[in-house]
Amino acid sequence: MKRVPLSRGVFLIPSLCTTASLFCGFYSIIRSIAGDYYHAAVAIFLAAIFDMLDGRIARMTHSESDFGVEYDSLVDLVSFGLAPGILLYLWSLKGFGRIGWLAVFLYFACGALRLARYNVQIETVEKKKFQGLPIPSAALILASLFIFYQSGLGPEVLKKPLSLALPFLLGPLMVSRIRYRSFKGMDLRSRDAFYHLVVAVVVLFLIALNPEVMLFVSFFAYILSGPLEELILWLGERRRRRGVTV
Repeated sequence: MKRVPLSRGVFLIPSLCTTASLFCGFYSIIRSIAGDYYHAAVAIFLAAIFDMLDGRIARMTHSESDFGVEYDSLVDLVSFGLAPGILLYLWSLKGFGRIGWLAVFLYFACGALRLARYNVQIETVEKKKFQGLPIPSAALILASLFIFYQSGLGPEVLKKPLSLALPFLLGPLMVSRIRYRSFKGMDLRSRDAFYHLVVAVVVLFLIALNPEVMLFVSFFAYILSGPLEELILWLGERRRRRGVTV
């Protein structure tokens, strides 16, 4: 991908979207400190929407730049690393003491490492897949976990164990080499665009039936999709090698 020099690379609309994402992350932290966890979680979702928009707009207008990549990563670390970590700690993990804040730090540190690795490998990584779990997806599972329990549907007995287990799951997945499907490069003009649209409508319909539950289920399913797809590919390769040797 050809880079735009800094003097021409700071384009207004993508940078404004990135700044809006930063504001949402900052606002989420403020609301978490104030004990308003619901609006803190909603702010993380809004940050994800702006994060998606800035990349899409930059690609559509061919305004990608090194400045945009670095700025986006710094914002992602705040909005999807620090903000959900503080939300999770103050809402559920504070009672665990040292192990609670260490779990959150593991999540935060792995998010920083994942973003740094992405910036270094941005010219060589496969565009259709992410290497490691994207940090926005990790943040959204934490935010949707709170909304799930806020609805009163989550079993209270599993709240603290699940909250403690998630950082230890999400952190290693972010820095792993497990590949996750990316929807950034989806071509809406291709022959499969209609089917992509149908799938999107079905997903939105299912989420609309019960957003508090289906958001958490959807993001958790995406988290599991990476390891599951890697396992299927490994089993297929193993079966193919056995067929060759026989």
